[in-house]
Amino acid sequence: MKTKRIVFLLLLIVFLTSCSHDHFEGIDPHRSFIASVNILEPSIVYYDQSAKEIATWSLNKAYTGATLVGHDAVLLFGNQLTEADLYELSSGKHMKSIQTGLGVTNAYFDDQTDTIFMTNSKTNELSSYTKNGELNKSVPLGNYPMAMIAYDGKLYVINYKDTILSIISTTTLQRIDEWQIPKSSNGLFVSKETNELWIGGHGEGSKPNDAVNVYDLTTGEKINEIPMPLMPVAFSQKDGEVAVVSHGTNMLYVAKLNGDIMSKQEIAANPFAVAHFKDQLVIAGYDDHTLYFIQNNQILHHVETGNGPFQLLVREG
Repeated sequence: MKTKRIVFLLLLIVFLTSCSHDHFEGIDPHRSFIASVNILEPSIVYYDQSAKEIATWSLNKAYTGATLVGHDAVLLFGNQLTEADLYELSSGKHMKSIQTGLGVTNAYFDDQTDTIFMTNSKTNELSSYTKNGELNKSVPLGNYPMAMIAYDGKLYVINYKDTILSIISTTTLQRIDEWQIPKSSNGLFVSKETNELWIGGHGEGSKPNDAVNVYDLTTGEKINEIPMPLMPVAFSQKDGEVAVVSHGTNMLYVAKLNGDIMSKQEIAANPFAVAHFKDQLVIAGYDDHTLYFIQNNQILHHVETGNGPFQLLVREG
């Protein structure tokens, strides 16, 4: 009888441990930050504008991405995980697990509708959730939906292993339109001033992508190509300028909204993410595990971060 009780207690401890979630260091809700989402050894490291570390969250699951949900929450997901986890930033506490099934490729929060969108490569679906993680609806898309951005009531979704850009209503999740785009496209940017959608990508096979394709938001017509070799995959805009990183050549480009390139410089090792933070540009080097803080084409700070920085999250206080 005593042995059975010991076995029962051990099993109970294992069960409770497997169901528990880490409690991370809280982030002051009034504090601005840029956070590096690292995926080789999963972690999120938060920094201020002087590149000083605010906090580090060492993650115990194989998360492959994250998105900020409102001002005080972050959603973590993984392609090989069956659930996504919502954490409160100010307390560091786990708020909710969302059952997603395997295959989540991306998550995006639309602050206009307070809706979380998640794409799934196993089901080839887009699902919408409330800000609190309750499932609203799902809709089938193309092959391997991944990159997405919302603008003016529409969600633009790249189907990575397809030649289709899906345009979905952010309120009804009904399919509005589809555009033809190159296969293996990745990275999106909406220029409100010029009514354009910029799309980057990797290219396919022996033909790596060497340009950003520009589409008219009204007609879906391709109207321009901006040479940015090789493999431009991430965008960030501020004050009429667009920063683009091409990870195939370790290049950072800064262009005007008309596509004219103002500057370019080689920086980081295999950069996958770029973001404006305060008056600086921040680039994440995936292979050198380093963040570069740039102002006027000069590196002000560079700091080693976790292994495999793949995304940058920005919150302005």
